[in-house]
Amino acid sequence: MNKQIIIGNLVRDPEKGTTPSGVNYARFTVAVRKRFHKEGEPDSDFFRVTAWRGLGDSCAQYLSKGKKVAVVGPSSFSAYLGNDGQARGQIEIQADEVEFLSPKGQGSTQDSGGFTPVDDEELPFN
Repeated sequence: MNKQIIIGNLVRDPEKGTTPSGVNYARFTVAVRKRFHKEGEPDSDFFRVTAWRGLGDSCAQYLSKGKKVAVVGPSSFSAYLGNDGQARGQIEIQADEVEFLSPKGQGSTQDSGGFTPVDDEELPFN
């Protein structure tokens, strides 16, 4: 089974497009912070995500740089040569599900340490 679940922040606004056969899509990159860092420096993995049809339309409409998302879907890996001649690789996820985690109207959650602020009154177990 090939299924990935990632939670992270968009590094730029989604790119919206349409295939030659008329299928809409949105592509975006999600940065996922690593749990352990080298010498105290934050480090992230970057995942390219493609969402198709209605899901892609929603992502293009409601997501923007800095928004926190959860993505579920199968992944693939592709290798390529960068402009500098170095071998590079990229993981791409074909989104089956995208959950918008940033509160409506809120941009980046970086100023809150990577956590989404929650009002205690909204918790179901109070």
